[in-house]
Amino acid sequence: MSLFLNLSQSHLLSMTTIILLLLSLTLFAPFSSSTFSKGSSLFSERPTYVLTSPDNVFSAGFYSVGENAFCFAIWFSNSSTVVWVANRDQPVNGKRSKLSLLKNGNLILTDAGKFTVWATNTFSLSSVVQLSLYNSGNLVLYNRESVILWQSFDFPTNTLLPQQLLSRNTKLVSSRSQTNHSSGFYELFFDNNNVLGLLFNGPEVSSIYWPEPWLLVWEAGRSTYNNSRIAVLNSLGNFSSSDDFTFLSNDYGAVLHRRLTLDYDGNIRLYSWEKERQTWVVSWQAIQKPCRINGVCGANSLCKYVVGSGRKCSCLPGYKMKNGSDWSYGCEPEFDLPPNKHDFVFLLLSNVEFYGYDVDYFTNYSLDDCTNSCLQLHNCKAVQYAFGKGDCFLKSLLLNGYHSPDFQKDIYLRLPKNYSFSYNSSVEEFSLDCLRDGTIQLERTYVKSHVNGTLKFMLWFACGVGGLEVICIFVVWCLLIKTRKSSGADNQGYALATTGFRKFNYDELKKATRGFTEEIGIGAWGVVYKGVLSDNRVAAIKRFNEVNQGEDVFLAEVSIIGRLNHMNLIDMWGYCAEGKHKLLVYEYMEHGSLAQNLSSNVLDWRNMFEIALGTAKGLAYLHEECLEWVLHCDVKPQNILLDSNYHPKVADFGLSKLQNRGDLNNPSFSRMRGTRGYMAPEWVFNLPITSKVDVYSYGIVVLEMVTGKSTIMGVHTIGVGVEAEHRRLVTWVREAKNREATTTTTTSWIEDIIDPTMEGIWDMDKLVKLPRAPNVDEILKKYLGYRMKKDNSIADSVGEILKGLRCYFDKALPEILLYKSEHRQYKEAISVDVSPSTVYGAEHLLRLFVTLPELLYYANIEEETLMELQQELVEFLKYNFFPPF
Repeated sequence: MSLFLNLSQSHLLSMTTIILLLLSLTLFAPFSSSTFSKGSSLFSERPTYVLTSPDNVFSAGFYSVGENAFCFAIWFSNSSTVVWVANRDQPVNGKRSKLSLLKNGNLILTDAGKFTVWATNTFSLSSVVQLSLYNSGNLVLYNRESVILWQSFDFPTNTLLPQQLLSRNTKLVSSRSQTNHSSGFYELFFDNNNVLGLLFNGPEVSSIYWPEPWLLVWEAGRSTYNNSRIAVLNSLGNFSSSDDFTFLSNDYGAVLHRRLTLDYDGNIRLYSWEKERQTWVVSWQAIQKPCRINGVCGANSLCKYVVGSGRKCSCLPGYKMKNGSDWSYGCEPEFDLPPNKHDFVFLLLSNVEFYGYDVDYFTNYSLDDCTNSCLQLHNCKAVQYAFGKGDCFLKSLLLNGYHSPDFQKDIYLRLPKNYSFSYNSSVEEFSLDCLRDGTIQLERTYVKSHVNGTLKFMLWFACGVGGLEVICIFVVWCLLIKTRKSSGADNQGYALATTGFRKFNYDELKKATRGFTEEIGIGAWGVVYKGVLSDNRVAAIKRFNEVNQGEDVFLAEVSIIGRLNHMNLIDMWGYCAEGKHKLLVYEYMEHGSLAQNLSSNVLDWRNMFEIALGTAKGLAYLHEECLEWVLHCDVKPQNILLDSNYHPKVADFGLSKLQNRGDLNNPSFSRMRGTRGYMAPEWVFNLPITSKVDVYSYGIVVLEMVTGKSTIMGVHTIGVGVEAEHRRLVTWVREAKNREATTTTTTSWIEDIIDPTMEGIWDMDKLVKLPRAPNVDEILKKYLGYRMKKDNSIADSVGEILKGLRCYFDKALPEILLYKSEHRQYKEAISVDVSPSTVYGAEHLLRLFVTLPELLYYANIEEETLMELQQELVEFLKYNFFPPF
């Protein structure tokens, strides 16, 4: 029996060992596929798991760029040559980093499982979203209908592959070095003149160096007339650009692989893969003289090309390297500048040029004249001089320096006299050796702690006990949550009974909106979608982005909103409050918002008047008639919705805008609310917030309706002899009034601000000339005048305005209509009856009363000027602002 047990245990141990070995082989075995599906991930711990193109030419996956540092990249499989990098400037850790294709269609790269360092920012509701690596080297994200959501060809790094477009929205950026794939200092792009060029964008200066900057565009063989800005390389080796630049490779024809790369040294080269030697060979390059590339050696340095050893850099005499590992930072002086200009000497450097950055230029100068001119300038560092012609160039910056025996000009370097060196030294004697790899390799270290077996066992044991405790706590927590939900369901049922409208569940509203696809509006709190409820009613469903409230608070506010009932307030049918999902269900308004209708010019004068009147009634109800004092705080055309008959309803009110009537310093108004252009000055000057902020915003809305101008877009005016200006609407109205007072004009300032599309409703020339009615003026000024108080209580509430107008309108209206009868348009209307009950009532005056005086007051008009303006507004009100009856 003992022998049998021993054999069984031995057999079990052998089987366990085999299973573990198979699992380990499966875990670490190479894996490749050309397709990546929704919900899948690639992990940095498994760099052998890659995407490959169907022909196995290209691979995509995690590419090591340093110790424990990885980038997600695309490379040639046979040579490991990188052609595209997603996160070139932010490598990720080798532990717990992954590339994931989320269920919403977004492709993201996370660092150490915590931070998102790169994403495609795509979204798709399609059930099938895949990432594939094509034979062309293009990494493509597409949905079930093969619609491309994102592709790597639209975001090149430093390499252009055949058939990949370089456009106005893309550019090539060099790598920092051969071993550092982060962004370097060189760029290939189309400039504003539609010319393809190379730019050195260094740490201190930037400059174009190809095509040669001293050539005109046509001299360089380029054209600026084609603004398509497109360049492409084909597989045969032909490169063509929209600026007429083109070239053929030395091995033009069918070649296995090609790539056009902007190398780290600033030169753009076309490479071809030589199959026999298994290496890349250069078949074309843009610049034949490497030292002509800007920024190769930095400031205050020289570049020299030596056949056989390549390009080398050296600092000028008296200068030293600024960064010992990177020549692109250049050199800095080792000396201090003497205060006296006579303490300088000039050192001759033959056959040396520093192109550009000239302080001044002279001709027919002697060498002494040239150096003396340099001494007069504090920022002159050297002179470029050519004997014979006497050309003198004063240099303020010593950049792009190079030495060439073919160059016939010399540089005279300005140095202190007391600096110790041989004045007769020549540039050939300087040390031109420089580092072959001038960059620091990126590193990401991951420290592992070393523990013994006993400690490891104790740690695992503690983790097991802790895990068991967590499970117990989780079970108890679930039971408590279930009990609370049961209790909460009863409370929600009670709240449902008190509000009078139903509570929807989230899935029901998601189905009604077909997955929240038909978007009809976006607000500060969330997005509004159109949906069809189960009873076939069309609804507007507002989905909040983020509500930092508990569900109890949300239900309480919904209950308050449910008690609001007015024909000019949007009707709410229900709500949804499930955890983070909070939605409100409103009636659907067929004609959208007032803003949409104003821009489309579909409203006539009668419609606009009824909209202004109905909006005022709705705001008056919120301010004066409902139990809770509700401040809208965001009255604007976008929040005034129109039904099928163009009747207005105020929307987007209630949440976080409830106020106790006696508490003006409610903490819910500790920050500014509203939309720029419609916000009352109380918000800016930190004054008590009352219903007057809505009155001011309402006035702005009506002024937009009257003038046809948008307060957000402003007014584009062109004066005589001056350039066009972009002015605020309120400023424009104020200046129109002041202009009439200071200039002699045959037209009223009122005519200047009225929407010209309203012409034809009345005869403005006759109306402005009608006689005044002093008795009516007195009545209106008495009961419509603003209360000028020192406590900034300027604007009457909407309710007070309506109350005063209703009391005295029966006295003013007959006399006003009597004067109106002189206009033929109103003769028949007033011949039957002039009692207030036959017209719209006192609210006729509300639009202009609330709008223009208050706006002009807030525009810093003096009190006396405002009173005079009111008198003119009363006249204008009597004769010009009654719609056709």
